[in-house]
Amino acid sequence: MNKGLYIATLEANSGKSLIALGLMQTLLAKTPRVGYFRPIINDPKDQNKDNHIDTVLSFFNVEIPYEKTYAYTVSEVVQKRNEGKTGEVLDNIIQKYKEVEENFDFVLVEGSDFSGETSVFEFDVNVHIAKNLGIPVIIIGSGVNKTKEELLGSLQLAYNTFVNKDVKVIGVVGNKIQENNLEIVNEGIKSFLTDDVDVFTIPMQEMLANPTMKEIVEELDGEVLFGGDLLDNQTGSFGVGAMQLRNYLNHLKENSLVITPGDRADIILGALQANISANYPRVSGIILTGGITPEDTILRLIDGVSQVVPIISVKGGTFQVTNQIGNIKSNIYADSIPKINASISAFEKYVNVDGLMEKITDFENTGITPRMFQYSLIRKAQKERKHIVLPEGIDERVLKAAFRLSTLDLVDLTLLGDEDKIKEKATELGLPIDFKKVHLINPPKSKYFDDYVKTFYELRKHKNVNMDIARDCLTDVSYFGTMMIYKGHADGMVSGAMHTTQHTIRPALQFIKTKPGVSLVSSIFFMCLEDRVAVFGDCAINPNPSAKDLSEIAISSAESSINFGIEPKIAMLSYSSGTSGKGEDVDRVREATEMVKNQRPDLKIEGPIQYDAAVDITIGKSKLPESEVAGQASVLIFPDLNTGNNTYKAVQRETGALAIGPMLQGLNKPVNDLSRGCTVDDIFNTVIITAIQAQGI
Repeated sequence: MNKGLYIATLEANSGKSLIALGLMQTLLAKTPRVGYFRPIINDPKDQNKDNHIDTVLSFFNVEIPYEKTYAYTVSEVVQKRNEGKTGEVLDNIIQKYKEVEENFDFVLVEGSDFSGETSVFEFDVNVHIAKNLGIPVIIIGSGVNKTKEELLGSLQLAYNTFVNKDVKVIGVVGNKIQENNLEIVNEGIKSFLTDDVDVFTIPMQEMLANPTMKEIVEELDGEVLFGGDLLDNQTGSFGVGAMQLRNYLNHLKENSLVITPGDRADIILGALQANISANYPRVSGIILTGGITPEDTILRLIDGVSQVVPIISVKGGTFQVTNQIGNIKSNIYADSIPKINASISAFEKYVNVDGLMEKITDFENTGITPRMFQYSLIRKAQKERKHIVLPEGIDERVLKAAFRLSTLDLVDLTLLGDEDKIKEKATELGLPIDFKKVHLINPPKSKYFDDYVKTFYELRKHKNVNMDIARDCLTDVSYFGTMMIYKGHADGMVSGAMHTTQHTIRPALQFIKTKPGVSLVSSIFFMCLEDRVAVFGDCAINPNPSAKDLSEIAISSAESSINFGIEPKIAMLSYSSGTSGKGEDVDRVREATEMVKNQRPDLKIEGPIQYDAAVDITIGKSKLPESEVAGQASVLIFPDLNTGNNTYKAVQRETGALAIGPMLQGLNKPVNDLSRGCTVDDIFNTVIITAIQAQGI
């Protein structure tokens, strides 16, 4: 079941607080525990809390510490962006969101406010965040100071941007619309949406549009002379009291805010009298400009009035203050109960709550982004701690990966090699590795060495292995590391930074052996592309697989993808699609596809199929319109090692994709091979997936 919803807007002051409050009220009526999260907040003024968060947490009594409800402030995001660390920002946002998600039945996520120096790129940021959180979106656009064409154009552009990034939009809101234009805007929005997207139009709410006296006092740094207990008064229209009183009274409207110089006693007293008169509208407050305080006689007169309104003294001139008040954007605060209730009431009146809730609960995220995938790997590894051995302990990249892994405290590690040389190398690299946590073993000096030799001899004596050969073999780090796994002293091994694939895998094939029912060890790469994760197999082990081999590789790869949270849609790749191609190579792929269908009818598979038809929805549907896989393949099986190895490297280099692996499939216990050109990230990620494999998933 879907556990989140993202509120995204196109601009500042779109009225998304109304939508957030209405959604919280609706969700809490359906779900007992609803969390709240904001990926990016404005920098709080004077160390105060973010107003959106404070309002939601206090009004709805959401039990979550304030510091867990957001990931970054705007200034922190700007700094990270300038440092080229936008990926780190996304990773942390995902982690913080997931922490909230784990403790609540549902999480409402409110996007950023489009203020300050980040506003130029905030929309794209919100698209990427929603994509990586894997939750549906509601888009909000404001009609203030826009023509119909401008509003519809901006909403359509936003909708298309989300959809093109495979983010599900379940609702579009036209907010702050003139009452007589609601139906026109509603129909205009529907014209560019699919039928499964709800449309809502909400008129301007006067109470929410105008500031309270409290907001005006804070914005103008005013001094409250009278009526301090009435600062929640909602203002309506405002005007300058510069004409004679008899003329000014004709300009008063309901909840008028009177702006007048502090020495205009006639206007001040006349406005107070009008406020208590049944013949004039209510006055919300009086602003005295110029830093002028009325004379003592006037102050005493006001002090004796039975019904007073907030009277505020400010330093600016009348013209300046009037402009400042006109630019104040009204907010909803935790203590603005009338505004909160008005927001919820408007939401319930103009939003089809039942239809929207059905779309929210029915949403299923079928994709997984690279950031989500990497986060899920770490979370899986943390669930059950495993011990991984790294035979190439002297390698610089291995040491850097070991330091990173030990710092994050994700797995137990053992490095093989000369202990003094490894420590010396770590010091040379400036890596403060805690060697109480990262264990070092020099195979010939290990207390287990003789036992390992005897075990290997017993396992391989039928192959004419004697004790001398066994002893020589166990001095080799690959054999020693593999024997650690066999004897239960480690859960998995990662090697290959300094050794060939054959050198890494041979010991595993000799005595770790394959799982029951599996005759072939194969490999996959998790290819972390821009917006999705694909499984490529076999790009590292089997040079010229037969049809039977290909079918086994496909089934093993599908199982691996399921275990790592990726829905398998298998494409058996070849140089032709469907029935058009002829020849030995394409026939072999066709035969392998039929074998998989017979053995595992539950799996979605297509083959033979070309790469473009497998991953491009337009091409896929044109070539194989009835296929469940064409255009949306997540597991791609290459016909031979030559094709697979070159393709994964081409994709990796040309697109900047992260290739995690290879991960070996089919062994009783996990042993994984690295490329000799591997990076620190490659080693880090391969250790993580090895630890997950060791959990037996």
